[in-house]
Order: sequence, then C-alpha cells, then structure tokens
Amino acid sequence: MIRILHVVGARPNFMKTAPIMAEMAKRPELFEQTLVHTGQHYDANMSEAFFVDLELPKPDVTLGVGSGSHAEQTARVMTAIEPVILQRKPDLLMVVGDVNSTLAAALVAAKLGIRVAHVEAGLRSRDRTMPEEINRILTDQIADVLFTTEESGNENLAQEGIPADKIHFVGNVMIDSLVRSLPLAERSNVLDRLSLCAGRYVVVTLHRPFNVDQPETLREILTALCDLARDLPVVFAVHPRTRERIAAMGFRAEGSGLRLIEPLGHIDFLRLYSASALVLTDSGGLQEETTYLRIPCVTLRPNTERPVTVRLGTNRLVASEHRAILSAARAGLDRAAPQQEPPPLWDGHAARRIVGALLCGDQKP
Repeated sequence: MIRILHVVGARPNFMKTAPIMAEMAKRPELFEQTLVHTGQHYDANMSEAFFVDLELPKPDVTLGVGSGSHAEQTARVMTAIEPVILQRKPDLLMVVGDVNSTLAAALVAAKLGIRVAHVEAGLRSRDRTMPEEINRILTDQIADVLFTTEESGNENLAQEGIPADKIHFVGNVMIDSLVRSLPLAERSNVLDRLSLCAGRYVVVTLHRPFNVDQPETLREILTALCDLARDLPVVFAVHPRTRERIAAMGFRAEGSGLRLIEPLGHIDFLRLYSASALVLTDSGGLQEETTYLRIPCVTLRPNTERPVTVRLGTNRLVASEHRAILSAARAGLDRAAPQQEPPPLWDGHAARRIVGALLCGDQKP
C-alpha cells in the first residue's frame, strides 16, 4: 500500500488533482489517499464549487490559510501542513502546478524526508518577477519525481541538472479534466442564462498583478474590451481580486456591451469558454485548454511558460495596451479556427501514465 498525500490550494490545483485521485481510486488495494486543501482560495465559487463539479472527494484536512502576502501565505501553509504530514506519514506527497501551496508543502515534505512528486514540472516563463516562476523552479529542485506536460519541460529540467530518471513525460492532466467534464458542460444552460449564442461572443479572465494592480494598465485593458464589445458581446468573468481593483478605479461598464459577471462553477465556465469565438486571458491553464479546443486565445502577457501553445498558433502573446489588445483580438476573430492537432500526450490519459510511473519498480515510493 502506497500512502499518497495530495495537496491543493487554488482552482487550477483542483482540476489537475481530480483525475489523478480518480485514477488511483481504481486501485484501492495499492493506494491510500489523503487530500489536504490549504484554503489558498477560499471563495465558494473559486473553491468549494469546484470540488462538487470535479467530483473531488471532500478534503480529509482543510488548513484554512486564506489570503495574505506571498511570504505570509507560504509560511502559513508550511506551519499548518507540517503536523498533518507528521501525523499521516505519507510515502509520497503529490503537488501540482505553481501556487504558493505547492512550494510550501513540497518544502516541508522534503525537509521531513518525504518523497515529493511534482505534476506539471519543468514549465518556465524565464520571468523571475512572477512569483509562480520562483515556485516552479524551487519545487522542481526538491522534487523526487517530476511529471512534465510538454517537451519544453523535459528540456528545461535537463538544462537545470535534474537527472533524467526523475523525469516522466506524461502529458497534461488539465486536459484529462477537460475531456472528462466536456459532456457535462454541454448540458449546462449558462448560455441561455446569459443570453449568448455559441460562437458569437468573447470570454475574458484576468487576475495577474501586472494586469490588475496598476490602474493605468487595467484602464487600457478595459477600454480595449469596451471597444471590442462593439463588434460582439464580451463576457468578463471577474476574479474577486480584479473586481476590487475595477471598483477602486471607478470604472463603469454600463452601456458598453462589456458584461462583468461573477466567477462561475467549473462546469458552467467550461461551457462558457468552450463555446466562445475567442478567449482573452492571463491564465496559464486557459492557454492549454483553448489549444486543445482549437479556440483562438490572446494572452495578455509578455511571456508564457507554455510555449507549445504559441508554437501551434492557437495562442498569441500581446502587451496589455489598448491598441495591441484590440488588434490581436480582431485578428483572432477573423482567422479560421486553428486546425493543428493537440500537443503530444494531451489525450485525456495523463493521470493513467502518472499512476503507471509511480508503480514502476525504481519509481515506486
């Protein structure tokens, strides 16, 4: 019996952990699983609703760390999770993605002599001003088993001196979650509720500090969205943090065609963006999902840790400036849908390969 302790803290973590836990649950004689929710995302629409939609089991432990600075949040997770690890005595701690909870849990486990597996290892933006980049680099350095989603991840880890026998190219568990949820999303009535026609609207998400913390930058983005909304509806699913920034600058969307909506549950949001004509975002996960779905994506960032999405032509990086955003969005809407096949191993079976790698002789915890 292999005792696995899964750690999740934010929405993307839930989507990546769900298929892994489901795959391990098929072998209850081999895996004993514990799920720890750090509480890094604590809003119901950003957290609890995703457990229901993704059929994740109720967390065995909830730490409730809440928000705070990066240092505060990381420290709270480390302090809170240490006694859990000591009590549960896992053979392997499994972390996903690049949030503060990922690094914090990995650090504690490594110092306690517990093996660490990192899902979505090796992704690099080459931008160390992004906290997520620091989390990625450090987690990979202390991980014992590293599961990569694209070939650039293998190359990055090799360049950083990670031994090849620690690296497993398994594909993208985010796509596992997407494939599993698409049939449910097709039954969602969210388009009717929002009075939208499939293929005739744009979806927007923003949450990165460099886009939402500076009033001048946020105003440039919002002005571009209002102008784009003259062409067709623009639906902005507003992260709680972003909504605070918009309110603080006194922006009003009334009469512009730009619609600001509350965050949606996983299934409703999947239906919303999977039926859209274009997605504008600064999210890493949406770059991947739109690539799989062959929906044009405009990413409001100067770089990406997911270069395969740009190489395939489904994703375009643009500056967070009015003219650049509007030009890229209209170009994306004018182009025919991308026809490229998804990246290698983005096939809905990454979780199966992860479990297989863990059960292989020299990688068994």
